[in-house]
Amino acid sequence: MEKGSPTAPAYVLVLPGGKPRSQAPSRFWHLSNLRMTWMTWSLRSTLGRHGIVVERLQYRVRGWNAPEASPVQDARVAVERARLRFGDVPVAVVGHSMGGRVAAHLAALDTIRAIAALAPWWPESDGELVPADRSLMVAHGTADRWTDPTSSRVQTEQALARGVNASWTPLTGAGHFMLTRPRWWHRITADFVLDAFAAEGVVAAPTDRKAGRHA
Repeated sequence: MEKGSPTAPAYVLVLPGGKPRSQAPSRFWHLSNLRMTWMTWSLRSTLGRHGIVVERLQYRVRGWNAPEASPVQDARVAVERARLRFGDVPVAVVGHSMGGRVAAHLAALDTIRAIAALAPWWPESDGELVPADRSLMVAHGTADRWTDPTSSRVQTEQALARGVNASWTPLTGAGHFMLTRPRWWHRITADFVLDAFAAEGVVAAPTDRKAGRHA
């Protein structure tokens, strides 16, 4: 984990993608980590103005590795360490691909208030794990061939129906790796997190929002 401030009104944990099964060590130079390093830098540039701490998790190994769900164990440790450092501040989790699955599996933890799932890998109705009192934002490229945008849309709609503050946002023609309009992915994620933390009363509501999340 990267070191953060000793005090913060809120905390964001950024969760990279990975592989369905692999015991190979996760390295900083893997594309899944670099992709979310760029996301982390972007979020810090926006959220840091509000004192929010943003950190990226690097898993011990690259795979999900059912039934162990290896990255979930790593992420739970990271959330607990953040609680020990900052207290019971609200937490947002931002996950891409497998990281979106990790985020869903963290959603029931007490301090988690917001889940941003970007092109999430939700093969087993993982969206059902998000409790009704959370905020959920799912964004997905419509041309994604690695994870299923139709499935994530349906699961988001189901979450909305059971009371989750949920939204599904498409990026027309985009694939899986957030290479199409990367600033769009960064902007909608920062906007969502700020809105969620404003709803928690820990930051001021944004007043300079650019119009429109939709592509």
